[in-house]
Amino acid sequence: MTLDLTGINTKAAFHELAKTELQFPDWYGVSWDAFWDCVIAVVRQDMPDRLTITNWDAFAQACPRDMQILRQIIDDYNTEMAPKRMELA
Repeated sequence: MTLDLTGINTKAAFHELAKTELQFPDWYGVSWDAFWDCVIAVVRQDMPDRLTITNWDAFAQACPRDMQILRQIIDDYNTEMAPKRMELA
């Protein structure tokens, strides 16, 4: 599965896209803790074997701190959920 960040340049827009594309529950909040909880526990079984995040450059420029957090989440997810993977492409 691909999560295309084209046009995503805010934290809120990232989380709205993730909520829609990864089918997070309605109560999903706009936070990195909520994102982590969802991918690890809430939708764990429904997460794709490989989630590729594309076109993330504009997001990284607009939200460098959030991109740093996302990179850490990706690293932690790949350790915790192997063989499932998240990756930047």
